Amino acid sequence: MTPATGGKVRREIADIERELMLIGRYKELAAAGRPDERPLERSSYILLSRLEAEGPLSIGQLARAFGLDTSTVNRQTAVLLRAGLAERIPDPEGGMARKLRVTEEGLRRARAEREGRLRGLAKVLEGWTTEELESFAGGLAHFNASMER
Repeated sequence: MTPATGGKVRREIADIERELMLIGRYKELAAAGRPDERPLERSSYILLSRLEAEGPLSIGQLARAFGLDTSTVNRQTAVLLRAGLAERIPDPEGGMARKLRVTEEGLRRARAEREGRLRGLAKVLEGWTTEELESFAGGLAHFNASMER
């Protein structure tokens, strides 16, 4: 019994679940073609992308941004720190909490990862019309906004 649907899952929702499962299955396609460098772990890529977009953030700010426990974010950021992809700095605004900032190597790796993902997506989406791409992007944006509610 699913509370959101009163017991019976709508066919459209089941179809979406199946398609999302397949996206997860094929996500490695986007990372293909970079034998020179191991792809970043998903959590590392997400954290680096957030730090790149917003600038230095504390563990607490990252945890709130992703809806995660601070201990989880602490473990994930420790990976970035050990790899030299991020560094701890004093709060530029004078606060007590130290902040994490992306290093030059972290920026390089995040950008290389993004480029590889974009190439993979371009390959998968080759032949789609502009309208199809815009519709798909809009649907994904709406889905992600719903996830953040």
